[in-house]
Amino acid sequence: MFLKNTWYVACQAHEISDKPLGRKICNEAMVFYKNTEGKVSAVQDFCPHRGAPLSLGRVCNGQLVCGYHGLVMGCDGHTVNMPGHQVRNFEPVKAYAVIERYGFVWVWPGDQTKVDPAQMPVFEWFENPKWAYGGGLYHIACDYRLMIDNLMDLTHETYVHSTSIGQQEIDETPSRTVTEGDCVTTSRFMEGIKAPPFWKMAMRANDLDDEATVDRWQICKFTPPSHVLIEVGVALAGKGGYHADPKDKAYSVVVDFITPETETSIHYFWGMVRQFKPEDATLTAQIREGQGKIFSEDLDMLERQQKNLLAFPERKLKILSIDAGGVMSRRVIDRLLAIEKAA
Repeated sequence: MFLKNTWYVACQAHEISDKPLGRKICNEAMVFYKNTEGKVSAVQDFCPHRGAPLSLGRVCNGQLVCGYHGLVMGCDGHTVNMPGHQVRNFEPVKAYAVIERYGFVWVWPGDQTKVDPAQMPVFEWFENPKWAYGGGLYHIACDYRLMIDNLMDLTHETYVHSTSIGQQEIDETPSRTVTEGDCVTTSRFMEGIKAPPFWKMAMRANDLDDEATVDRWQICKFTPPSHVLIEVGVALAGKGGYHADPKDKAYSVVVDFITPETETSIHYFWGMVRQFKPEDATLTAQIREGQGKIFSEDLDMLERQQKNLLAFPERKLKILSIDAGGVMSRRVIDRLLAIEKAA
């Protein structure tokens, strides 16, 4: 159902402090912790003594200590020691490859003999002073593919987000969807319209007249295993739209890292990076708050959608032209799942 021989965002780096962090990813229970040098490790959240969750323990001198009987677990999944007992015959637990990058901890949940650091995605805007990033995390009780469908078809904005980013012109403007290799792109360009409330705020922040007529764009890009990046923005009408000079537009990229927890739940890491006034921390916080409210509206809809699908498994859903982005993304996932399974 989900790819496992790949990299997923496990957590935001700041979530791991002096205590172990338990998290389920792709149906695998993991525990993350830092050693004395601050390097993150991850092992199966299972004590080989009595099966207690290691995440209920503590980190002592950079080692993971079970909170039940004091067993000490090594970062390679082998038991190091246990007070008053020999541990040579303890079976090891699974250890996971992790990489800390871009303010996140990434994990490879699948076959550890196939770990490939070169498959880590590269982003130009993280850790780049020309860009500012703000984001957060939601736990959502839905199939991860429902979130991909949601992000690859933005016509729902007119209805779910009617008071922030939605407007009728989204419904009235056709989109174009193409697949190139493993990447699916859905694009929509609207010309000569008024900006919705969220973008009026962004225009004011970039010293633009928020009552001016604008050209607006939405470019949604899916890449495996479950990332969706959406280039969004508005520019003063007639100034070149997407290609307008930075002084004439407000431009951002919505960042969506979707990490499956189970078949019907996800860890949703959301955020936005922008090029205008990246030094303004107050603006970053303001945008983060506004975006958080927008995504919370998706949360309720997706969870109720998932409940309906589970309650009526025999119902066949309609596929419309607006669903092209989600449909093509699922085809990419299915093809890669078949390859992974065959291997």
